[in-house]
Amino acid sequence: MTMTKFYNQTRRNLLIGSASSVAIAGLASFQKTIFAQAASEVIKPLPPYVAWKDPKSLIIHSSTTIETKRSAFGTSVITPSDQLYIRNNLPAPNASIVANRDAWEISIQGVKEPRVFTLAELKNLGLETTAAVLQCSGNGRGYFPSKPSGTPWTVGAAGCVIWSGVPLRLVAQTLGGVLPSMKFITGTGGEKLPEGIDPKSIIVERSVPLAAMQDALLAWEMNGSPIPLAHGGPLRLVFPGYTGVNNIKYIKELTFSAQESDAKIMSHGYRLTPPGGKTDPSQPSVQEMNIKSWINSPFTDNGPVRPGKVQIQGVAFGGLHAVKGVEVSINGGKTWQQARFVGPDLGKYAWRQFVLESLLGTGSYTLASRATDISGKTQPETRGENQSGYNNNSWADHSFKITVA
Repeated sequence: MTMTKFYNQTRRNLLIGSASSVAIAGLASFQKTIFAQAASEVIKPLPPYVAWKDPKSLIIHSSTTIETKRSAFGTSVITPSDQLYIRNNLPAPNASIVANRDAWEISIQGVKEPRVFTLAELKNLGLETTAAVLQCSGNGRGYFPSKPSGTPWTVGAAGCVIWSGVPLRLVAQTLGGVLPSMKFITGTGGEKLPEGIDPKSIIVERSVPLAAMQDALLAWEMNGSPIPLAHGGPLRLVFPGYTGVNNIKYIKELTFSAQESDAKIMSHGYRLTPPGGKTDPSQPSVQEMNIKSWINSPFTDNGPVRPGKVQIQGVAFGGLHAVKGVEVSINGGKTWQQARFVGPDLGKYAWRQFVLESLLGTGSYTLASRATDISGKTQPETRGENQSGYNNNSWADHSFKITVA
């Protein structure tokens, strides 16, 4: 299959196409990245499995890494599904897995009464809905001057979505509770793995602390619709407040375990390795998100700003802690003004939209924002340097200049 045919297949062809065709195309472009997609460029075609998304709102880095344009974020709290970013560590499974969603099976282990549930059975155990930020661990990597390997995301590998599903704590209670001495929740994805290699070297399997069970969901719905294949449908493990890689797509097995997974993506992947260092399991794992904000409008994509009253607006979130407040600077951090929140508060895991009304005369301005959460943590000026460009929440990196004319 040529790349041209891959990108121009219709969505209908994907549904009846072979899994191998999608996998080959996805793997071929797995490491390819494009830093920016200027407004003047021809809009690139979307891969078939995300053909339903809005290409005008997206930056296509590769078939498995697609970013929301900063200028595309609106002023509503929830990110529309057709604008939400894509980050898959492996090509998406064949679309046949969402043809009969209720038949999907998940094995629950590490409880007193382990068993396999179908999705239809999970739906009868309980229901909860949570608004939460979904963010790739590398969001903001594009601002690292060291240019780490990986997709050079700016701000668009994030969104705020509504998940619906059964609380994981209810599933555990139904099965007699978690076995004593279990310290972690380990989720294993259901992607089809290439043959002839050690599964542990490529499988998507991550562990988080047992405390994360309190608000975790086995989710089958996103933004009011069944979770799309591209975002982990028919069933996704969701840990609100944790980075995207820990929210396992196509969840096939969930184990309450005494030890972290020994899969490479856990033992050596997504670790906060010092620049120039060698990754190892002793280094901190990328798990909880940290306090962060950025401004979305006015942005340079839309050209010069007219003098006069300007609404400076953006988003802020705090990972496991609710955002308390946001300050905005129009002079690169020399002075700050308190912004106000707009829109509904959808809970501590959702982001808050903020706005500062400012009267701007002709000239050049550097817009920046910094958020503070209810625990007292404030977004720092500088990034935490690490080899892979993870967890960048520097307000200085996320600032930008505008021209008022």
